Amino acid sequence: MKKSAIVTFGCRLNIYESEVMRGHAQKAGLEDVVIFNTCAVTKEAERQARQAIRKARRNNPDAKIIVTGCSAQIDPQAYAAMPEVDQVMGNDLKLKAESWGAVHDEKILVNDIMSVKETAGHLIEGVDGHARAFMQVQNGCDHRCTFCIIPFGRGNSRSVPMGVIAEQLRTLVESGYREVVFSGVDVTSYGANLPGQPTLGQMIRRVLALVPELPRLRLSSLDPVEIDEDLWRLIESEPRLMPHLHLSLQAGDDMILKRMKRRHLRQDVIDVCRRARDHRPDMAFGADIIAGFPTETEEMFANTLNIIEECDLSFLHIFPYSERPGTPAARMPQVARPLRKERAALLREAGARQLQKFLKSHLQSKRQVIVEKDNIGRTEHFAQVKLDGVAEQGTLHNVQITGICGDMLEGTRIV
Repeated sequence: MKKSAIVTFGCRLNIYESEVMRGHAQKAGLEDVVIFNTCAVTKEAERQARQAIRKARRNNPDAKIIVTGCSAQIDPQAYAAMPEVDQVMGNDLKLKAESWGAVHDEKILVNDIMSVKETAGHLIEGVDGHARAFMQVQNGCDHRCTFCIIPFGRGNSRSVPMGVIAEQLRTLVESGYREVVFSGVDVTSYGANLPGQPTLGQMIRRVLALVPELPRLRLSSLDPVEIDEDLWRLIESEPRLMPHLHLSLQAGDDMILKRMKRRHLRQDVIDVCRRARDHRPDMAFGADIIAGFPTETEEMFANTLNIIEECDLSFLHIFPYSERPGTPAARMPQVARPLRKERAALLREAGARQLQKFLKSHLQSKRQVIVEKDNIGRTEHFAQVKLDGVAEQGTLHNVQITGICGDMLEGTRIV
């Protein structure tokens, strides 16, 4: 019999949750099972999942295929209708050990995700194939951005208690991880449902004190206007918090941001970037941006394009707008698909120029690099570095930056 295999689509949260499922499946003794952890952010992500499911059935005619994740939670009937699929499992059930140890006759095992009030308790010892560990500290979202279907896949916001986070962090460090990324759907909403309502900054300050042996902590995507004062103090004074913030920007035009039902405006993002660099001059920024949101004019798009340089953003995730059935944005006047792709290409070109500018600013500097694979690692600022010689995955090295090769730096280890 073959071991169970997991195919993961989408975000860092899914990567972490796939490891939870891997542990549950192994303890349950599951064999010859292929688990698909799906994403629902775009139509393309769902298309790729369906394609991979069909391919898996052709390659594994006798395997049991289980589909879970956000797309399966939102539209379980669509996956249950696929002849290749044996079972569809909801996003909360996938994280519970009993879901994997029991025999289920039903093809669809999906709960009302909005009724889930807590995060499932689970610990992992590592993240398969990754030198940096991704860790869930928050799940779900209480906001309803007009383009986003994800709350219907993950439910309302709920946070992992500080003690559980510290225990998980300690376990990962003991397993050899030198960098951990705190992940969630809406990380900056951390703590609102917990006793005492601790903020994200308060939680980070506490767990870093409890796990002093962790060298590097990084944060996943942040809402620009929800950075609390404790987190600002950490940005200024905590060297273990990496000087790299990824912002959930989405657009740089006020009207589009309002139609998206975002909580920030253009000037808020500019102010956040300025304040972060006042605290830490070497701060690097990434951002998520949607191209061709409904009603976006050339002038509105220009505002988004210009904010990339205005805020000196270096690491961009660009997405052409993708209609999600059931969302308010899908009912708005749509931008033609070819124009969405054209605008996305222009944003990516601007991002490529910004990245080269960023890389050039690091020439001849000394950086600390964590090795990911194939002797390529990440600096504190998230830039990729190709190292000379062989370096073990997951190790930290002091590196002299000597050159640029494509979209990454080149460096020599300092002995």
